[in-house]
Amino acid sequence: QVQLVESGGGLVQAGGSLRLSCAASGSIRSLNTMGWYRRAPGKQREFVASATPGGTINYADSVKGRFIISRDNAKNTVYLQMNSLKPEDTAVYYCSGTTYVTMNTYWGQGTLVTVSS
Repeated sequence: QVQLVESGGGLVQAGGSLRLSCAASGSIRSLNTMGWYRRAPGKQREFVASATPGGTINYADSVKGRFIISRDNAKNTVYLQMNSLKPEDTAVYYCSGTTYVTMNTYWGQGTLVTVSS
């Protein structure tokens, strides 16, 4: 089992920045890809960014050039630096971790990011 705990959400004005953190515990050696998803009000959950232990990174087109994902393997933590925030970035942000072999995906409880215009 893997536990994921997010932190760092909050209220920010458009154009501002926030950094989200996600700390993993439990069977962390089984973790492969870690990433971030978000669910905006009234919408489906969508992919934001992901990072593998080896450094392969992917972003959704909507956040490319504004968000930066990073991973500290020694601290079992993944970060999401969000810059130039827009009101449409308002959502609950979820950390995810997918294991090797079994490809199980674990989720954090979510952290709310609200961007005011």
